[in-house]
Amino acid sequence: MVMLRCKSVALIGVLIATQLTAACVRHQNAATSASENASANAVPPAVRYEDRIWAGGVPPPSGGLYSVQANSAQNAQDGEALFNSMNCDGCHGSGASGSVGPNLADGRWRYGGRDEEIFNSIFYGRPKGMPAFGGLLGQGGASLLVGYLKSLPKPDTVPTESSIESP
Repeated sequence: MVMLRCKSVALIGVLIATQLTAACVRHQNAATSASENASANAVPPAVRYEDRIWAGGVPPPSGGLYSVQANSAQNAQDGEALFNSMNCDGCHGSGASGSVGPNLADGRWRYGGRDEEIFNSIFYGRPKGMPAFGGLLGQGGASLLVGYLKSLPKPDTVPTESSIESP
């Protein structure tokens, strides 16, 4: 009789242990599934390009970003102040006329001159020189800079140097 009770207690113990193990596995699977769903719905991290530099070490957020504010005289003025305060003129020269970086006032654009293309150049940067300023400026700041650059008068003649010597 005592032997039968010991076997019964042992059997009940095994059943309880089996149920607890199954409950833990279900809980762990539910937690993993929830974290996978959360990461699937989350905004992806900023795109990392090895040939790009993040201004201030702050990566720009990723996603479908483009929001140029309405071009107005006030936005152009605010964009000019931002251009100077962020030291953009250190590379692009006074009035964005070009220096170490390209001229941004002559209407010629290496990566496209539409508002959204200029925005992307500022926000995400470009290879071999242009840092990504989206992490520091945000959409609003990048939009102000686009407004400023688009407000600059185009020169009548665009100077161009030729690497081909004339005879």
